[in-house]
Amino acid sequence: MVLDRTYHTKAFNQAMMETFRTFTELDPYGRLHVISSTQIVFHVRRILSHALGIPKGRIRVEKPRIGGGFGAKQTAVSEMYPAFVTMKTGRPAMCVFTREESQTCGSPRHEMQVRVRLGANRDGRIRALDVTTLSNSGAYGEHGWATVGLTGHKSIPLYTGSLEAFKFDAEVVYTNMQPSGAYRGFGATQGQFAVESAVNELAETLGVDPVALRERNMLREGMVMPAYFNEVANACALDRCMEHCRDMFDWEAKYPVRDMGNGKVRAAGVAMSMQGSGISGIDVGSVTVKLNDDGTYMLLIGAADMGTGCDTILAQMVAEHMDCSVDDVSVFGADTDASPYDSGSYASSTTYVTGMAVEKACGQLKGRLCEIAAEALGCDAGELAFEDGRVVREATGEEMSLVDVATKSQVSNCLSPEATAMHSSPVSPPPFMVGMAEIELDRETGVVKVLNYDAVVDCGIAINPALARIQAEGGIVQGIGHTLFEDVTRTPKGKIRESSLFTYRLPTRLDTGDIRVEFENSYEPTGPFGAKSIGEIVINTPAPAIAHAIYRATGVWHRELPILPEHILLAKPGE
Repeated sequence: MVLDRTYHTKAFNQAMMETFRTFTELDPYGRLHVISSTQIVFHVRRILSHALGIPKGRIRVEKPRIGGGFGAKQTAVSEMYPAFVTMKTGRPAMCVFTREESQTCGSPRHEMQVRVRLGANRDGRIRALDVTTLSNSGAYGEHGWATVGLTGHKSIPLYTGSLEAFKFDAEVVYTNMQPSGAYRGFGATQGQFAVESAVNELAETLGVDPVALRERNMLREGMVMPAYFNEVANACALDRCMEHCRDMFDWEAKYPVRDMGNGKVRAAGVAMSMQGSGISGIDVGSVTVKLNDDGTYMLLIGAADMGTGCDTILAQMVAEHMDCSVDDVSVFGADTDASPYDSGSYASSTTYVTGMAVEKACGQLKGRLCEIAAEALGCDAGELAFEDGRVVREATGEEMSLVDVATKSQVSNCLSPEATAMHSSPVSPPPFMVGMAEIELDRETGVVKVLNYDAVVDCGIAINPALARIQAEGGIVQGIGHTLFEDVTRTPKGKIRESSLFTYRLPTRLDTGDIRVEFENSYEPTGPFGAKSIGEIVINTPAPAIAHAIYRATGVWHRELPILPEHILLAKPGE
């Protein structure tokens, strides 16, 4: 049988807590000094250099602590205006966007229309998958080609286990609307809403359990992914995620539709997802690790912590490699004058890509510290080993503390007690996730209440499980918002009407039900300590899972996001 469906997702605003803001001044040497809430300090420097016609060496960009980005600050939105004023006047300048300006002058998620043609045997084996995407880039091509590619690239490989043929086509169009840009999920969110919804429609058409259908067709560890640049799924616990989530959610009990009386009905839905870990062959992460005078360490990074916890995670990696407490690692960055080059924090790259740079730098630093200690001990560096936070000469039992090594590095020494390393990966190992939603739908009002959302994530080895869980919970809340609350409408001239958080409705804690997140570990051989990414995948499963549950409760497939109460009330069964 062949199933042919078209899905539509609107633009969604990142609505990060901190709006766009930039401060600029001329430093004592007449260079442009930019302090900005950005995810991409080095790219901002490049963009300003081109726009202002001044060399990159005359520009310094630094990022303080920032209050969220979700991809919005992967674009140079506010930097140009104060920089231009400072260069023209020689005076400091500052630009802080209001919430209205952030909503209407930022770069929301791309509106997309995704057509899915799915061919399957009567036994539920998915043999062919054709995805065609039309993306609305707005007035300019901000991330247009890159984002649309992920609608197929991050959805078709999920069904590698059974596919015999696949096809992906896409078009990006310019329109008289606000330009769209990067947003957490970056195209995979739109593509997986369509493909996962189509798979759920297939399961309902065939009368089979959608969990069992996925288990019959899903990607498994060791498989080659033709739709994913022929990469091998070296670390894939998707099957275990599905089994774990099914048991945790109690799928067999909650999947049947239950009439609760008073016009309310309960139902459940499921979806699975994959993402990536950085952009293979492109993203670069660099760090410098150096020994301080007191035996502690300084970690200099170019990646941007925007509330994601990467400062903590990278410091943990240094602590693990250097056998010290995480409290003994200070993190500095991001600053184009002092940080080593880093592409920036996007595409779920920091833990995976920059983390490997940490691993390389720490290995080099250990060797450098042994060389410095060898001069003090009058031996060859090959006789020394770095153990338990000190340098040991195993043959004699002599040892030097890190404080002594630091002191030696400052006296009659030609070796710097620091190391810089850069890493780029030819592959982008995907994390995986399974999500299941239980809703209660009021047939009289059309209101959908999320009761439970359970998710199991395979992000390789979670470096910091607490931070990983927070990432997952936050992404799930955003996905629920896209599905049931956040709606973008436009004026005839293409301007977004929802210019405040009064008109652009975000979910609160009261709207998201009981969220539970657990993990299934796999070990990614190309990642630091076996880690993959987690930042983006967590936003992808709520939309198709909740849309599935709404169908179960009403008999109507809603193929456009968001699904508002009025849409449910006006829809007729069979549509």
